Amino acid sequence: MKIRFLPGAVIAVLLAIIPARAGDDVSLARTIMCKDSWLDWNKNAPAQLKQFGDHFRSEFSHNGNDAFSTPVKPMTVAGLRVMQAYPESVGMGVGFSVIVEAPFDKTRRVMEREFGKPLQKCDAGDGMHMCELDIAEQRTFTVMAEDDEKNRTLVGCYYLYEK
Repeated sequence: MKIRFLPGAVIAVLLAIIPARAGDDVSLARTIMCKDSWLDWNKNAPAQLKQFGDHFRSEFSHNGNDAFSTPVKPMTVAGLRVMQAYPESVGMGVGFSVIVEAPFDKTRRVMEREFGKPLQKCDAGDGMHMCELDIAEQRTFTVMAEDDEKNRTLVGCYYLYEK
Protein backbone atom coordinates (compact mmCIF):
# COMPACT_ATOMS: atom_id res chain seq x y z
CA MET A 1 0.00 0.00 0.00
CA LYS A 2 2.83 2.43 0.74
CA ILE A 3 4.17 2.08 -2.80
CA ARG A 4 1.05 3.81 -4.15
CA PHE A 5 1.99 7.01 -2.33
CA LEU A 6 5.55 7.11 -3.69
CA PRO A 7 4.61 8.56 -7.13
CA GLY A 8 2.56 11.25 -5.42
CA ALA A 9 5.46 12.16 -3.16
CA VAL A 10 7.84 12.37 -6.13
CA ILE A 11 5.43 14.64 -8.01
CA ALA A 12 5.05 16.87 -4.95
CA VAL A 13 8.85 17.24 -4.65
CA LEU A 14 9.17 18.07 -8.37
CA LEU A 15 6.43 20.68 -8.12
CA ALA A 16 8.32 22.31 -5.25
CA ILE A 17 11.51 22.50 -7.36
CA ILE A 18 10.04 23.67 -10.69
CA PRO A 19 8.88 27.14 -9.54
CA ALA A 20 12.53 28.28 -9.48
CA ARG A 21 12.07 28.88 -13.22
CA ALA A 22 8.47 30.08 -12.91
CA GLY A 23 9.47 33.72 -13.51
CA ASP A 24 10.88 32.94 -16.96
CA ASP A 25 9.26 34.87 -19.77
CA VAL A 26 9.10 32.33 -22.60
CA SER A 27 8.52 34.77 -25.47
CA LEU A 28 11.35 37.00 -24.26
CA ALA A 29 13.68 34.00 -23.92
CA ARG A 30 12.81 32.77 -27.43
CA THR A 31 13.66 36.20 -28.87
CA ILE A 32 16.89 36.57 -26.89
CA MET A 33 18.04 33.08 -27.89
CA CYS A 34 17.36 33.68 -31.62
CA LYS A 35 14.51 31.15 -31.77
CA ASP A 36 12.16 33.96 -32.81
CA SER A 37 13.18 37.08 -34.70
CA TRP A 38 11.46 40.46 -34.73
CA LEU A 39 13.45 41.19 -37.89
CA ASP A 40 11.74 38.23 -39.62
CA TRP A 41 8.36 39.15 -38.13
CA ASN A 42 8.78 42.68 -39.48
CA LYS A 43 9.13 41.25 -43.00
CA ASN A 44 6.84 38.20 -42.90
CA ALA A 45 4.57 38.16 -39.85
CA PRO A 46 3.43 41.62 -38.77
CA ALA A 47 0.72 40.13 -36.53
CA GLN A 48 3.38 38.22 -34.54
CA LEU A 49 5.48 41.37 -34.30
CA LYS A 50 2.50 43.31 -32.98
CA GLN A 51 1.69 40.53 -30.48
CA PHE A 52 5.29 40.49 -29.20
CA GLY A 53 5.38 44.31 -29.08
CA ASP A 54 2.16 44.40 -27.06
CA HIS A 55 3.56 41.77 -24.69
CA PHE A 56 6.84 43.66 -24.33
CA ARG A 57 5.10 46.97 -23.59
CA SER A 58 2.94 45.27 -20.94
CA GLU A 59 5.95 43.71 -19.20
CA PHE A 60 8.48 46.57 -19.47
CA SER A 61 8.59 50.26 -18.65
CA HIS A 62 10.55 52.84 -20.65
CA ASN A 63 11.82 56.07 -19.13
CA GLY A 64 12.43 59.11 -21.34
CA ASN A 65 15.51 58.90 -23.55
CA ASP A 66 16.92 55.74 -21.96
CA ALA A 67 18.15 53.18 -24.49
CA PHE A 68 16.68 50.42 -22.34
CA SER A 69 13.44 49.38 -20.69
CA THR A 70 13.06 47.80 -17.25
CA PRO A 71 10.76 44.97 -16.18
CA VAL A 72 7.64 46.12 -14.33
CA LYS A 73 7.81 43.00 -12.12
CA PRO A 74 10.54 40.45 -11.39
CA MET A 75 11.34 38.41 -14.49
CA THR A 76 13.91 35.82 -15.46
CA VAL A 77 15.33 34.24 -18.59
CA ALA A 78 16.88 30.79 -18.12
CA GLY A 79 16.57 31.42 -14.39
CA LEU A 80 18.67 34.63 -14.55
CA ARG A 81 17.06 37.86 -13.32
CA VAL A 82 16.41 40.37 -16.11
CA MET A 83 17.45 43.91 -15.17
CA GLN A 84 17.11 45.81 -18.46
CA ALA A 85 16.01 45.11 -22.03
CA TYR A 86 17.33 46.61 -25.25
CA PRO A 87 14.62 45.89 -27.82
CA GLU A 88 16.36 47.29 -30.90
CA SER A 89 20.07 47.87 -30.59
CA VAL A 90 23.13 48.22 -28.41
CA GLY A 91 26.01 50.22 -29.82
CA MET A 92 26.62 49.01 -33.36
CA GLY A 93 24.34 45.97 -33.06
CA VAL A 94 20.75 45.55 -34.21
CA GLY A 95 18.85 42.86 -32.36
CA PHE A 96 17.20 42.13 -29.06
CA SER A 97 19.09 41.77 -25.78
CA VAL A 98 18.78 41.98 -22.02
CA ILE A 99 21.10 42.60 -19.11
CA VAL A 100 20.87 39.80 -16.57
CA GLU A 101 22.00 39.94 -12.96
CA ALA A 102 24.76 37.33 -13.10
CA PRO A 103 28.50 37.23 -13.72
CA PHE A 104 29.76 36.48 -17.23
CA ASP A 105 31.02 32.94 -16.47
CA LYS A 106 27.77 31.86 -14.82
CA THR A 107 25.69 33.38 -17.63
CA ARG A 108 27.83 31.61 -20.22
CA ARG A 109 27.39 28.23 -18.47
CA VAL A 110 23.62 28.73 -18.17
CA MET A 111 23.27 29.64 -21.84
CA GLU A 112 25.46 26.75 -22.97
CA ARG A 113 23.16 24.46 -21.00
CA GLU A 114 20.10 26.08 -22.62
CA PHE A 115 21.54 25.60 -26.13
CA GLY A 116 22.95 22.17 -25.35
CA LYS A 117 26.34 23.11 -26.79
CA PRO A 118 29.29 25.38 -26.02
CA LEU A 119 29.36 28.98 -27.14
CA GLN A 120 32.06 29.76 -29.69
CA LYS A 121 34.12 32.68 -30.86
CA CYS A 122 35.02 33.71 -27.31
CA ASP A 123 37.27 36.70 -26.89
CA ALA A 124 38.61 38.85 -24.09
CA GLY A 125 40.10 42.26 -24.68
CA ASP A 126 39.49 45.97 -24.52
CA GLY A 127 37.98 45.50 -21.06
CA MET A 128 35.32 43.04 -22.29
CA HIS A 129 34.55 39.32 -22.36
CA MET A 130 32.38 38.05 -25.19
CA CYS A 131 31.19 34.76 -26.69
CA GLU A 132 28.99 34.15 -29.70
CA LEU A 133 27.07 31.31 -31.28
CA ASP A 134 25.94 31.53 -34.90
CA ILE A 135 22.35 30.30 -35.00
CA ALA A 136 21.40 31.09 -38.60
CA GLU A 137 21.97 33.74 -41.23
CA GLN A 138 21.51 37.11 -39.53
CA ARG A 139 21.08 35.45 -36.11
CA THR A 140 24.02 35.44 -33.72
CA PHE A 141 23.53 34.77 -30.03
CA THR A 142 25.91 36.86 -27.90
CA VAL A 143 27.01 36.93 -24.25
CA MET A 144 29.04 40.00 -23.28
CA ALA A 145 30.26 41.71 -20.11
CA GLU A 146 32.72 44.37 -19.09
CA ASP A 147 35.70 43.06 -17.11
CA ASP A 148 35.00 45.34 -14.15
CA GLU A 149 31.27 44.50 -14.05
CA LYS A 150 30.96 41.55 -11.69
CA ASN A 151 27.23 40.86 -11.74
CA ARG A 152 25.78 42.21 -15.01
CA THR A 153 25.94 40.41 -18.34
CA LEU A 154 24.32 41.24 -21.66
CA VAL A 155 22.74 38.35 -23.58
CA GLY A 156 20.86 38.57 -26.82
CA CYS A 157 20.29 37.84 -30.45
CA TYR A 158 21.86 40.12 -33.05
CA TYR A 159 20.79 40.25 -36.66
CA LEU A 160 23.26 42.82 -37.94
CA TYR A 161 26.29 44.33 -36.28
CA GLU A 162 29.61 45.93 -37.05
CA LYS A 163 32.60 43.81 -36.13
